[in-house]
Amino acid sequence: MKIYKREKYLKKIRPFYDSDIIKVITGIRRCGKSCIMKLIMDELKDKDIKNEQLIYLPLDKRGFKNIHTPEELEAAIEKQIDDNFDFFYLFIDEVQNVPNFESVIQAFQEEENFSIFLTGSNSYLLSDEISTKLTGRYLNFEIYTLDFNEYLEMKQFRGLTTSNDLYEELNEYILNGGFPKTLEFSDRQSREFYTKSIVNEIFDKDIRKRKTIRNKQVFEAVQTYIINNYSATFSLNNVYDYFRNTEKINITKNTLRNYIDVLLKAKIIYRCDRFDQKSKKVLRGEYKYYIADMGLFFSLNTDNRINYGSSLENLVYLYLISNGYSVSVGKIGDFECDFITRDISNNYAYIQVSQSVSDPKTEEREYRPFLYIRDGYPRYLLTTDRLRNQKDGVKHLNIIDIFLGKEKI
Repeated sequence: MKIYKREKYLKKIRPFYDSDIIKVITGIRRCGKSCIMKLIMDELKDKDIKNEQLIYLPLDKRGFKNIHTPEELEAAIEKQIDDNFDFFYLFIDEVQNVPNFESVIQAFQEEENFSIFLTGSNSYLLSDEISTKLTGRYLNFEIYTLDFNEYLEMKQFRGLTTSNDLYEELNEYILNGGFPKTLEFSDRQSREFYTKSIVNEIFDKDIRKRKTIRNKQVFEAVQTYIINNYSATFSLNNVYDYFRNTEKINITKNTLRNYIDVLLKAKIIYRCDRFDQKSKKVLRGEYKYYIADMGLFFSLNTDNRINYGSSLENLVYLYLISNGYSVSVGKIGDFECDFITRDISNNYAYIQVSQSVSDPKTEEREYRPFLYIRDGYPRYLLTTDRLRNQKDGVKHLNIIDIFLGKEKI
């Protein structure tokens, strides 16, 4: 079966195909990590690498589920080694299914005739103890759900109808989210049911196996609160006060902190630091959280009305981090700039996101933070406006053009 080629990620991994550095492919469950691994295998075959050199162990599939110990994992790898070849490509999918797998992986890496690729659930694969044991031995390549451009391309790849109105497609993308398999379902109810099942799968297969969640109901309340308030500024104290005083839920700050950390490790949410432009310091204790996919919000809520301001901000954040930008929220005096970004060449930029600035009051509000920026780095205003008004040296760009690569930051 043909697989949609996600070049955005393959081009990052491709230079390391033959390296002995372990390639760790992470991302929220069902974002397409296994397909990335299969695409890499296909590209190697296109380079005349023989099938006998490709060792593939999908540990969650029939025939491999009974591999539970490092000894069994090593034996399964050895079984596929063909003595007629000197170099092998080792692919292990869902590697966290074998406790203490890292001892086996390190042993094969040290033989220097293996290029190793791993995928697995994030709450275990890159947990503190594993990353310590593999320090300096691996590179992490994070995969995200389909961005808007990939969403449109994959629809065409699957022969699905695409509207000529890209704003209509953007609305559907926000509601449906970017989990690749959702494109197999024709109705929204099925897509939302599938996306909701991913959240349950993460809890059952990742979180519960790694963390002791004494009260699932309270954990889910925290999860719902964070997801429902995506793109908003949080402090631990404010969230703690909300649960204790408003919801009357008895929870400690330490438990609340641990639950949020679990959501971060499972890649359900991402945390964005706030940066004070005046002091040039990160503001500790205050963060914004963005969800890994907009479909998570709509699958867990009955209200399908789109809050465009928060949704577009969330999508821009995911676009930026998936394209290699370092991102923080900017505090500029009494005002806030949605994002301060830095690319791999250490070029900085300031970004404001809004659905539209056709209303003069909204335009004034969105431009105001830019007036207090004293350095010469570029400033961008991203909206869905078809007609754009350039002023005060700010580049007003269409957000769809950004997502489709027609404009660059």
